Order: sequence, then C-alpha cells, then structure tokens
Amino acid sequence: MIFPATTAFYAGLLALLYLGLSGWVVAGRVSGNVLFGDGGDEAMLKRVRTHANFSEYVPLALIVIGLLEASGGSHGLVQALLIALLVARILHPIGMFAAPNSPRQFACRGGGILLTMAALAVAAIALLVRVA
Repeated sequence: MIFPATTAFYAGLLALLYLGLSGWVVAGRVSGNVLFGDGGDEAMLKRVRTHANFSEYVPLALIVIGLLEASGGSHGLVQALLIALLVARILHPIGMFAAPNSPRQFACRGGGILLTMAALAVAAIALLVRVA
C-alpha cells in the first residue's frame, strides 16, 4: 500500500474549506444571536445545512478516494475525482443562496450535488473493480 499523497493534499484543502464554512455558521450565529439550531431564520438554516451537507459527504468520499489511491489506482483518475469533489463542494454553498429555481441555483447547488455524488460513485466503483 502506498501513501495517498494526492488525497492527503486535497483533504487539507477541503479541511480549510470546512473551517471556512464553520466560521460562516459561527458568524451567522453571532450576528443573529442564534445559540442553537437555526433560530427560525431561513438564511441561518441554509448555512447550517450547507455545513452539515459538507460533513455528510466529504469524509466518505475522501476515504474511498484515498483507498483507491493507496491501492495503486490511476493517478489521473484520483486527481480528477478530487478536483471534482473540491469544485462540487465550492459550488454547493453558492447555489444554496441563489434565488429559488434560478439558473444559478440549478447550476451551482444541483451541479455541486451531482458532481459530489458522481465522484463518490465513480470512486466506489473503481475501488471495487480494483480490489475484486
């Protein structure tokens, strides 16, 4: 097994993005005096859910992609999956605050969701093929 250096690099970038989202939630809590939950504020709910969505998908995606890389998977595929994941996780919060049913919402939020799931699915299939 080789050290998944490419995945480690992107994990670092994604961790910084996660910290940025965390700070964004904290700032919303402080400015809105919301100590728990969303305080009935729709914008705060969007911040909280954007942060939570990141924490729901990114760890599993990094594990699967890291295992693919560590098992000797193609560097090009690993790099493409990690770039897709990073772009997806940047797009998603942009789309969360777009006007409902707007092209920006569909492109960014929808695109972020689809790109995240596609990266996870391709990584999972590639890993299964590799170890089967």
